[in-house]
Amino acid sequence: MSDVAECRELLRQYGQEHVLQFWDKLSQDDRDELLQDINEIDIPEVVSYFKKATENFTSDQEKLDDRLNPIPSSLYGAVSRTPADMLASYEKEGLEQISEGKVGVLLMAGGQGTRLGSSEPKGMYDVNLPSHKSLYQIQAERIRKLTQLAYERTGKRSTITWFIMTSEHTMGPTLEFFSKHNYFGLDKNDVIMFEQGLLPCFQFNGRIIMDKPHKIAQAPDGNGGLYRALRDKKILDIIEDRGIMYLHAHSVDNILVKVADPVFIGYCVKKGADCGAKVVEKAFPTEPLGVVCNVDGKYQVVEYSEITLKTAEMRNNDGRLTFSAGNICNHFFTTRFLRSVADKHEQNLKLHVAKKKIPYVDSEGKRCSPEKPNGIKIEKFVFDVFQFCNNLVVWEVQREDEFSALKNADSAAKDCPTTARKDIYSLHKRFIEEAGGRVEEGSHVCEISPLLSYAGEGLKPIVSGKVFKSPILLLSPNETVVSNGSSC
Repeated sequence: MSDVAECRELLRQYGQEHVLQFWDKLSQDDRDELLQDINEIDIPEVVSYFKKATENFTSDQEKLDDRLNPIPSSLYGAVSRTPADMLASYEKEGLEQISEGKVGVLLMAGGQGTRLGSSEPKGMYDVNLPSHKSLYQIQAERIRKLTQLAYERTGKRSTITWFIMTSEHTMGPTLEFFSKHNYFGLDKNDVIMFEQGLLPCFQFNGRIIMDKPHKIAQAPDGNGGLYRALRDKKILDIIEDRGIMYLHAHSVDNILVKVADPVFIGYCVKKGADCGAKVVEKAFPTEPLGVVCNVDGKYQVVEYSEITLKTAEMRNNDGRLTFSAGNICNHFFTTRFLRSVADKHEQNLKLHVAKKKIPYVDSEGKRCSPEKPNGIKIEKFVFDVFQFCNNLVVWEVQREDEFSALKNADSAAKDCPTTARKDIYSLHKRFIEEAGGRVEEGSHVCEISPLLSYAGEGLKPIVSGKVFKSPILLLSPNETVVSNGSSC
């Protein structure tokens, strides 16, 4: 619609006529920008989203105790409870799928490092390891090493296509960062970036918030916006054209993530799953992690606040929590399942409400910053597609091996750069010791390049019988020391 009269009538029908309240005072350029905003937003759809989301917001206060069951043991595997030969068979399967070019990675990287005190995309963040590698570089190098391992195991060369979902604000800086660093050794044709969508922000009364007199306030639609973006940006077409059958989806902010983990891929493939969730065992009943479980016969993630303490504290005969599958935003999907979600189910995804302090323009057109929440952002969550799958499996991993979130500044003392460094140092120290090396007591700084070892493999010839002293930085033969860390 290029005609302002048409726009005005549409907005009037849905109680949003205030969007044009400053029209007479706008320059032609500002008018064009506002019309573009209105045309790009499906007004009837987003207004229906507000109604649906706020209905859910009030109805979801009920506790779900009587409606949920744990994932059955036949669909719930765990590294710690699986024999070594079975783990090896899963890894073999995963590496074979990788060697055939059938595995891709979906990275959810739309967030900025605001809580970390950075205005840059979170994937660009340097947690101050000896190498000073960013999250993006660490994950890129894990992909490179994994394709090498698959080749060594099978004799077949292949690629793992890396699909990176950014947001409007992180796309430009991310593209520039990858270009500056030559895609961290990956072929740029195998790194495909695309933007997630935006949704308008709403006042509590359902009126769209104006960010400027000529600009609608919008925010990214959550990590669950992945599915619509895969369809609308034609990424699913690329996935299918490349013959990719399985995808590992995860968020950017887990410094320990095993990108395209062959054990996880192999487990899901052997189980015939269309959807998989990697989880960690909850540390205690009230730990603020959502739990993967079954509600009314359908799979979903239930937040800890949605069940009573009595249910959260329930334990099995072996002493483990009954509802222990802590969700860590780490998933497996078949391409076929993603296509069915995008084409059939995406419009039925649950909508989540986040009350926020959202800058707005007042009746005079002046931009204001509220001191308390004044509206809502509507988000979709990536795990809310579980309800649509036929066969979901759960794979429990050791937290100290695979999960260390990076969300907060060090002042929070949790999920922060200090804890991320501590966790990676601890894991890499254990890699050295398990390979026959010794780390001197009191040596806490220990980093191993992903290009040298993906998950501790191949270190024995390098470290066996040797003693290492902090700071330790073990690099692959083709790397150079890029900081004050020392290679031993």
